[in-house]
Amino acid sequence: MSLYEKIKENIYGKLEEAVIKARADGTLRFNEIPAFVLEEPRERQYGDLASNLAMVLTKQAKRSPRDIADIIISNLDKEGTWITSCEIAGPGFINFRLDPLWLTEVIPEVVNQAEKYGAVKIGQGEKVQVEFVSANPTGLLHMGNARGAALGDSLAALLAMAGYEVSREFYINDAGNQIYNFALSLEARYLQQLGQDVPFPEAGYHGEDLIETVKKIIEQNGDKYVSMEGELRRELLVRYALKEKIAAIKETLDDFGVSYDVWFSEQSLHDSGYVQETIKELENKGYIYEKEGALWLKSTLFGDEKDEVIVRKNGVPTYFAADIAYHRNKFARGFSKVINIWGADHHGHVARMKGAVQALGYNPDSLQIVLMQLVKLIQDGEIVRMSKRSGQYITLEELISEVGKDAARFFFILRDPDSTVEFDLDLAKSESADNPVYYVQYAHARLCSIIRQALELGYDPTGVPGKEQLQLLASQEERDLLKKMADFPGEIILAAKLAEPHRIARYVLDFAALFHTFYNSQRVLVDDPALRTARLALISSTRQVFANALGILGVTAPERM
Repeated sequence: MSLYEKIKENIYGKLEEAVIKARADGTLRFNEIPAFVLEEPRERQYGDLASNLAMVLTKQAKRSPRDIADIIISNLDKEGTWITSCEIAGPGFINFRLDPLWLTEVIPEVVNQAEKYGAVKIGQGEKVQVEFVSANPTGLLHMGNARGAALGDSLAALLAMAGYEVSREFYINDAGNQIYNFALSLEARYLQQLGQDVPFPEAGYHGEDLIETVKKIIEQNGDKYVSMEGELRRELLVRYALKEKIAAIKETLDDFGVSYDVWFSEQSLHDSGYVQETIKELENKGYIYEKEGALWLKSTLFGDEKDEVIVRKNGVPTYFAADIAYHRNKFARGFSKVINIWGADHHGHVARMKGAVQALGYNPDSLQIVLMQLVKLIQDGEIVRMSKRSGQYITLEELISEVGKDAARFFFILRDPDSTVEFDLDLAKSESADNPVYYVQYAHARLCSIIRQALELGYDPTGVPGKEQLQLLASQEERDLLKKMADFPGEIILAAKLAEPHRIARYVLDFAALFHTFYNSQRVLVDDPALRTARLALISSTRQVFANALGILGVTAPERM
C-alpha cells in the first residue's frame, strides 16, 4: 500500500472511531456505519480530502448532516493523521486539510522501490489472460490491429503491475471459411504468375502481399504445383503462406513492442476433437437442439436476440462453435478471468459469447470484452484511405515506419477504447508541445539532462536527503509534483480495476505538464547545498515515476532528444 493510501486509510478509520465514540456517549444514534467515501475534492480550495460520512448517517441519526458533521469533528482523534484542520462545507461534507510535509515522505518511498514503485497487490496472483489482435493470418496487420495491440499489451502490463499473473495470447484463425478463400486466392495468384488466365475468386483477398508470397513460392519451387490435384495444391500453398504470414505478424508486433506468451491455433481445436467435445458437453447440458438439419445453441436463454447455429447442415461447425471451444479451453487452463480486445463491429457477438460461457458452467462475468472503435488516419487534414502494399488499408508496418513505435502506441492508448481515434500523422511526427508523446518524452529527457549536469558538477542525485532538507521543497510547483507521484499507485489500482490503461497515459500527460511548470519556475542546481540536494532527489524520483508509467504503456523513456 502506498504512503497516500495509508494516510487515507488511517483517516477513514479515525472517522469510524469518531462516530462509534459519539454513539457510545449518546450524542449520535445509529445501528451501523453506512458505506461512505473519503476522496479528493475536485477543487483544491476545498482542501485535500473530503468525506460524506455525515450526510449518509442522516437517515439513521435523524439529525441534520451539518450537526452530525460537527459531532464527528469534535470526536475525531487527529493524532498521527497529518490533518491540520477540518471544515464543514455545503450540505454537510467534512473537508480536511493535511500538513503538506507528508509529501516529503514520497521521495524515500520512490527511491527505495525504484522500478517497482507503483506496483500494488490487488490482483493477489489471480490468473488473467488477455487475448488481443488475433488477426486473420491472411494479410497484413492494419490500423485496427495496431490499436488492439497497443491497448492489449498495455492492459496486460497494467494488470501485472497490479499483482495479477498475466498471460498474453494471440488466437490464430487458421481454420474455416477465411482459410478456404485464402487458399483459392493463393492458387489464382500462383497460376496467374505462371501465365495462366484464371479468374480471381469473388471472395478472395486482393492485397499485393499475396502476389509477393506466391512469387517467393515460385522462386523456391517453380511450377511444380501446377500439375497437382487442386486440393493438394491449395493445401501446400496455404501451408507455406500461413507460415510466412504468421512469422511476418510476429515480426511486426515485435517491432511494435508486443510479444505473446501463447500463440494458439484454431485448427488445433478441430484436429484434437475439442470442438466436437465442447458441442457434446453443451448437448448433454440441454443447450443444443436440431432444426432444419443444423444444430443450434439456445443462446436466447442467456440474453441473445436469437439462437445461433453451431453446426451447419453439412456437418461443419461454425466459427462460433470453435470460439466456444476456445473459451472453454481458456478456463480449463486455469484462468479465473479472461479479457478479449475486440473491434466494435463485434458488438453483437458479446451477449452470445457470454451466454455460451455461462452455458458451459462458468460465471459470464469472468469473461470481459473490451470493444474498441475505429481508427481514422489523418494527413494534411485529409483521411488517408489506401495502402500501396495491401491495396486496402494502412498497415501497422507502414505506420511504424512513418511515425515510430512510441508515437503510434501513445496515440492509440491515450483515448478511451470506446472513442474513435483520429490519428494525425503530421502531429505524431512533429517535435512540439502539441504532440503528446513528444511532450512526455521531452519531459523525461529533460529530467535526465538535469541529472547529467549534476553528475558533471560532482553532485550526487541518487541519495535520499534528510527530513530537514526535504522540508525545503515548499513551493506549489514542488508540492504538485510530489502529490502526483504519491497518486501513482492509486492510479494503478483504479486503472487496473476498470481495465483502462488510457488512465495511465493521461496521468503521464498531467505529470509532464506539472514538471514543465516546475522547470520553468524553479532552478534545481542552486547554490544552497541543502535545497539543491532536495531538488535533485525530487528530479530523480520524478524521472523514476515517469519511466515506470511509460513502461506500462510500452513507450520509450529517452535520455536525450
